[in-house]
Formats: sequence, structure tokens, C-alpha cells
Amino acid sequence: MDNNVAVIILAAGLGTRMKSGMAKVLHTIMGKAMILHVLETAERIAGTNIVVVVGHQADQVSALVERHITVRFALQAEQLGTGHAVMCAMPEVPSESEHIMILCGDVPLLTPETLQRLLDDHFSNQRDLTILAIDAKNPTGYGRVIMDARGNLTGIVEEADADENQKRISVVNAGIYCVKRMFLKQALAMIDADNAQKELYLTDIVAVGYRQGARLGVVLAPDADEIIGVNSVAELKQAEILMKKRAVKLA
Repeated sequence: MDNNVAVIILAAGLGTRMKSGMAKVLHTIMGKAMILHVLETAERIAGTNIVVVVGHQADQVSALVERHITVRFALQAEQLGTGHAVMCAMPEVPSESEHIMILCGDVPLLTPETLQRLLDDHFSNQRDLTILAIDAKNPTGYGRVIMDARGNLTGIVEEADADENQKRISVVNAGIYCVKRMFLKQALAMIDADNAQKELYLTDIVAVGYRQGARLGVVLAPDADEIIGVNSVAELKQAEILMKKRAVKLA
């Protein structure tokens, strides 16, 4: 745990594919809301230096979280993209935190060990931005990690914006970032909504960093199952199966 590090958890979405009127992060896995699984992992990294971005059913999400841990909340009143969500969170990040880890509230299988590995790599290489990625058997639906001829990270292209060559790339963005606070603040000011979804993508800070000559890097997650995002009832069931298997192994 490092006081120099804060965690932002993006938890504002409704999750329409869940076919439920309940905010996505409130759905349970092994009897516990998804957001609580993510919070337990974040707490191991940053203690209470955590900002949860809420939106849909903000009061219910906040009330549940507050019963388990003391964190700060940021309201994303309109869902205008992941970049916008982080913009909403920035004023709440503790002033002493020079580095920020960004997680999603719907990735309940993520482990503290993987986050620590990401953090250690980020610090040891003195980077401005380090992303977590996976080499996916089926990359469909994920943002592709773009590298130049020298193997340098140059950007992330979302599926909806990818051309046919980019869609063949198997290394995909896990949606988990470790960013130097000063760089993040500057990069967020430089992104726009010129994309298929007309949203402010957080992924665009990678291309901003490349253009500016920032120190960027990629860490591959050891287990692709860890970064499964839960967006549907089927994925919720799959996450429960995987978590039960993990619990049996640890028993």
C-alpha cells in the first residue's frame, strides 16, 4: 500500500445488457456486489485513497460502498465516456497522490497481485503511463493495443473505430491504467469526442502521450480471466463460476 498512489474506480454505468433496472456494479457474485470485489482489491493497493465515480443509482451505490469502506465519491451526472468519468473524479483525488490507478467497477476477478505488478513496472521504468493488456484468443469487442515498428506503445483503438488490420491485433486493452497524475491532468485536457461513439475515451490519453514523447508502457496480465468485464447476465454467471474455482484452489 502506497500513500503516493490513489485509485479511481469507474462505476457510473447502468449496464443495459444486464436486462435489469439495477446499476451494473450492484449485481452480486458469490453473494457480494461486484463493486465490493473491486474495492477490496483497490484497498490493498491504495488504502482509503480511492475515488468511486457514480452515476446511475448513485445513492444506492454510494450507500452500499460506505457500509464497507470510507472512500471519496465523484458524480458523473451524464455518461459521456470513460475520459469524462475520470475528469469528474480528478478533483476528489487526494492531493498527496502523485500516481493514479484507474479501474472499472465491473471487473471483479482482478487481483491485488496483478495490480501490484503493474504498479511496480510503472515505477521501476519511471513511466508517465502504463496500461494493463492481455493477449486475447478472441479480441472482438476490446480496444486493440497499437505498437509502432520499434515496439513502442502508440495508442489504443476501440473496436468501433478499428480498421480491418487493427482488428487482427490480438493484444487488447484491459481498461486498467497506472498514470502519473500530472500527465493525466494534461492529457485529459487534450482529448475530444471525435469517434464512433461521440464520447470522451480515456484510451485517447495514450495517443496524446505518444505525440508528446511521454514514457509509455504495457504490462501483460498473467491470466486473461482476471480482466473479464461483466456486461451481461451470461458474463455474470461466468464470473461466478471462475470465482468459485479460485476459491476452491485457495481453500
